[in-house]
Amino acid sequence: MAPSYSSSNGGYGYSSSSSFQPKHRRSDSTSFLDDLRAFLALSSRSAWRFWRERGRFMAWAAMVNAGRRLRMNLTYNRLFSFPHLLVAAWIVVLLWGERWVFHSAVEECEWGKWERWPAGADPHHLVLVADPQLIDPHSYPGRPWPLNPLTMTIVDNYIRRSYTQMQSQLDPDTIFFLGDLFDGGREWKTAHGDFRDPEWGPHPKDEQKYLKSWNKKYNEIYWLKEYARFGEIFFSPWLEAGQKPENEHKRRKLIASLPGNHDLGFGAEIKLPVRNRFEAYFGEGNRVDVIGNHTFVSVDTVSMSAASLSEVARQDVQPIYKPTEHFINQVKWTKQKAMEKELRYLRGEVPEVKLHHRIEELNKANFKDQPRLVNDENNQKIPDLPTVLLTHVPLYRPPGTPCGPKREHWPPTPPPKGQTEPVIPDHRNAISVFRGYQYQNVLDEKQSISLIEKIGNVIHAFSGDDHDYCEVVHAPNQGSVREITVKSISMAMGVPTPGFQMVSLYNPLDPVTGKPLAGDGQPTIQTHLCLLPNQISTYLHYVGLGIFCVILLAIRAFLVPVLNLPRFALDLDSDSHPSGISILPVFKAKQEDYDEYTLPSAGYSASSSKYSGSSGGTSGERRMTRTGSVSSSLRKTSPRNGEKGSSGRSRKSSVYSNSNKSTKGWSWAGGKHHHHHEPRIEIPGENEEDLYYGGATSLMGSSKWKAKQSRKKPKPKTAMGVVVTELWTTVWRVAWMVVGVFGWLAWKG
Repeated sequence: MAPSYSSSNGGYGYSSSSSFQPKHRRSDSTSFLDDLRAFLALSSRSAWRFWRERGRFMAWAAMVNAGRRLRMNLTYNRLFSFPHLLVAAWIVVLLWGERWVFHSAVEECEWGKWERWPAGADPHHLVLVADPQLIDPHSYPGRPWPLNPLTMTIVDNYIRRSYTQMQSQLDPDTIFFLGDLFDGGREWKTAHGDFRDPEWGPHPKDEQKYLKSWNKKYNEIYWLKEYARFGEIFFSPWLEAGQKPENEHKRRKLIASLPGNHDLGFGAEIKLPVRNRFEAYFGEGNRVDVIGNHTFVSVDTVSMSAASLSEVARQDVQPIYKPTEHFINQVKWTKQKAMEKELRYLRGEVPEVKLHHRIEELNKANFKDQPRLVNDENNQKIPDLPTVLLTHVPLYRPPGTPCGPKREHWPPTPPPKGQTEPVIPDHRNAISVFRGYQYQNVLDEKQSISLIEKIGNVIHAFSGDDHDYCEVVHAPNQGSVREITVKSISMAMGVPTPGFQMVSLYNPLDPVTGKPLAGDGQPTIQTHLCLLPNQISTYLHYVGLGIFCVILLAIRAFLVPVLNLPRFALDLDSDSHPSGISILPVFKAKQEDYDEYTLPSAGYSASSSKYSGSSGGTSGERRMTRTGSVSSSLRKTSPRNGEKGSSGRSRKSSVYSNSNKSTKGWSWAGGKHHHHHEPRIEIPGENEEDLYYGGATSLMGSSKWKAKQSRKKPKPKTAMGVVVTELWTTVWRVAWMVVGVFGWLAWKG
C-alpha cells in the first residue's frame, strides 16, 4: 500500500502519520556487546573479502618481490661488497665491546698476579660486590617507555657479563654483597603490614607525584619479580660454577643478606614490613661467619642508625634499631660460638653439641647441665680470630679525610711543591659527611666507636653506599681500623669505571688449639681492586667507528660515478627484467602481417567487397605501408578535430589500394582466399588510447589496436643523484645490520 501524501507544502512530501520507517535505522534496544559483535563480524567479512580479492595477490607479490631481492643480494659480488666488509668489521668490534673486553678486564685480576703469600700457601678467595642497585622504575621515573626498558637491559647485561666472567675466571670461594641490591626495593608495596610513610619522613616533592602510581603498579608481586631478576643475574652463574668438578668439595658461600638504604630505607624512615620481606628472602642482616679462618661480622647499620637520630626523642623507633642493638651487645659470644663450630669441623667432629640421652620427669628435669658450645670452661680457651667488619654505610671520619689515589671520580688534590704527604683536609677527594632523605653518607661518630669496641679485634672493614673507591685508616679511638669502601659493580652509578673488591685470606690454624701457625704479627689478608670496562669509553669507540664508516661510504659514493664502480643500490626498473622482455607479450604474430585484413569500420561487414582483402602486393610492401604511412598519420593527425589531411589520404590509399581487386569474402580461419592469415594483438600507446576507446575512428575508418612496443624508460640519474642514492643505501645497509647484531647480543645477554 502506498503511503499517504500530505496536502501541506503544496501536496509534496509524506505526512506525519505515514507508516514509512527507514529500513536500516539502528535499534535503540541493542547493547554495546551486540554492536561490538556486529562490528567484529563485519570487519572479519571485510578482511576475508579483501584477502580473496586482492590481499592474497598482494601477499604473493610481496613474497615474490622479497625473494627476488634476496636472490639479487646473495650474489658473490654483492656479499663481498665494501658495505658488507664494514659490517664484518663492526661485528668484530661489537664482539670486543660486548664480550671480549669483559674477559680481558677480569683476566688482569687473576689471583696469582697480585697475591704475595709464602710458597705452597692455599688462601681462601673472597669477592665483595657492592651496590648492584638494579635499575627499575624508581631509578628514572621521568623517562619514557622505550628508554627505561632499554636502560635496564643494557645495565643488566653489563652486570651479568662482568659477574659471569668473575665466576668463570676467578672462581671465588665466597661472595659477599654489601647492600643496595635493588634501586627501588623500599618503594614497592608489601603484601602485609602498614606501608604508609611515617609522619617524620615523607617522600620528597619530586617523588610524591609518583607515589600513587607506584603503590598501584609496583607491589609485592613486582618485588618478587625483581628478586627473580636478581637471582637470574647473580645466583644462576654461582650455581653453575659450583657444578664444576673442581668445586665439588669446596666450602663455597654466597651471602647477600646485608641490606642497604635502597633496600630498606634509612634510620627511622625504615618500614618494618619492608625489612621483614627482605630478611625473609635474603636472610638476617646481622650475622657472623667464619670464612678463611677470619671472622666476618655483618651489621645492619641502616637500621642501627635509627637509634642516633633526633626522632628517637619524639617517636618510638625501637622496633627498628633494637634487633641490631641486641646483636651487637651479644656479638662477642656469637663470635666464640661460630669459632667453636669451625674448630669442630676442622677436627672432623660434629659442629653442634651432643645432648644427653636420658629420660627424665618433666617436673624433675635439670636444664642447667645442658651441653653448650660456649661455656665457662672453654670460654677462655676459644681463640679470637682476626675480625672483618662488613657494613653498608661507611664508618665515621672527619670531614675532608682523603680517600686516596684510587678514587676515580675526584682524584686527590695535588700537594704543594715540596710536600710529600697528601693534602688534608681534601674535601674534593673525600666522602662528604652529609645526610638526606633515606640516606646518610657516614655513620654517627659515637656509633662508629661503639661498634668497633663491642665487636673487638677488628683488623679491617669493608663498606659500600658511596659507589666509588675510598681507602682510609681511622683514628685510634676507632681502633685504627683500615676501611675500604668498595666500588659499585654497576655502570649506572655515576662512576665511569665500575669494579669489585678481591680479598685473599691466609691464616692457617692448629685445629686442636685454634692458634695461628704462621705466628703473630703476620698479615693474614690481602686486597685488590678489580676494575671493569669503562662503558662510556666503549660507546665512544662505537661512535668513532660509526663516523669513520660514514666518511668511507661517502668517499665510495663519490667515486662510483667517477670511476664507474659497480653500484650497490639496486635499480629495480632496469634489473626487474634484464632481458628487456615484459611479463605479458606486447607483440604476437600468428603467421604474417595482416594489414589487408584490417577490420572495417562500423556499418560494414567482414564480407563486404569494398574492404575485402587482396592477394596483390608483397608482404614487404604491406609492412612498409603499415610502419610508414599509418604510423606517421597517427602521429600527425588528430581525429578529435575531424580533419583529414593528405597524410590520411595517403595512408588510406596505400592500405586499401588493392581492395577492389577481389569481391570474395575473407575469413580469419580458412576462407576461400589463397592467403590464410591469423590476426595479431596490438596494445595502444598512452597517447593513443582516447583515439580508439573514445568512440572515434582512425583515419582509415576502422577501429585498430596500436602496439605499445616497450615500457617507458626512466630518466637517467645525474652524477649527484647516483652519489646520494649510493650513500643513503650503503649507510642504511650497514646501520640496520649493525643494530641487528647489537640487538642480538643484547638479547643473548
